[in-house]
Amino acid sequence: MSQIPTVSPLDRALEPALRAAIDGKAKPPGALGRIEEVGVRLGLIQQRLDPVATRAVLLVFAGDHGLTQAGVSSYPASVTVAMVETLLAGRASANAFARAVGARVLVVDAGVAADIAPRDGLISAKIGKGTANAAVEPAMTADQLRAALARGAAIAAELAPDVDVIALGEMGIGNSASAALILHRLGPLPLADSYGLGAGHTPEGLMRKWTALAQACARTTASAPMDVLMQFGGFEIAMMAGAVLGAAAARTPVVIDGFICTAAALAAIRLQPAAADYCLFAHCSAEAGHRAMLAALETEPLLDLGLRLGEGTGALLALPLLRAAAGLLSEVASLDDVLAGRL
Repeated sequence: MSQIPTVSPLDRALEPALRAAIDGKAKPPGALGRIEEVGVRLGLIQQRLDPVATRAVLLVFAGDHGLTQAGVSSYPASVTVAMVETLLAGRASANAFARAVGARVLVVDAGVAADIAPRDGLISAKIGKGTANAAVEPAMTADQLRAALARGAAIAAELAPDVDVIALGEMGIGNSASAALILHRLGPLPLADSYGLGAGHTPEGLMRKWTALAQACARTTASAPMDVLMQFGGFEIAMMAGAVLGAAAARTPVVIDGFICTAAALAAIRLQPAAADYCLFAHCSAEAGHRAMLAALETEPLLDLGLRLGEGTGALLALPLLRAAAGLLSEVASLDDVLAGRL
């Protein structure tokens, strides 16, 4: 089994040169706001004064959750495999958004509770056919967790040499409940502030979700990152956490989608704090708890569009901002060149 890589902190020696280059462009200093900061971050991650964000891949990690047995979702678990098939057919929202921004989509079967036929665009990495019901027992074993983390890291590491940016998305009925439990313990945040509607609930359904989450919390006092992932995580969430570490170790920017992807990033960063420097958080979703999760990570998202679909849709919408930030450094004339007529 491959090992989980160690993430090195960013080498910031290039930061003064990057900031000087941006300040010297044909614009007032600071006039492009946070886009300038994104440009600096990309330059530091890639260790170059002309960063690039052209080649992008979206990894959609899919898995099923035993928590669905406790009624945490208004949709049956069978929707997970149906949506995986839709993604592989190129007909999901993420596919349309990916075509709009010129990104490749790969679906990772981390733990779907069904057999999926091999085909182009699918990475078969199944740890198991869904996790156990975290309301009554640990979601996964320690061995399964280590395998998921290592597999996610290996997938990102294998892709890193051929892409400029890795974006993360997910698909898994019940995974907003898993993410809420991770936020509750790793934020930390009160459980009542950590969960919301997920894919949609009636008031009665939301009460069932609360009851299941409270039962899961009462079962264990786990608070260390590995323990929290083992007790409450999904195979797709654990594998995404590994992908964050793998991308960061390979000095590749990783764009984080919404609530569930941010829970995976939270776990990865709690495991290795240096990973935070390599993450760009795409948007703040409408899911309850996501803004608090971002605050716990001391970060701000690039967009706030009221999204709560998942699939990596928000991460894809943020890609043009990364490309614009890279273009600021590599394509925009300096003020000196403008004034001297060297265009």
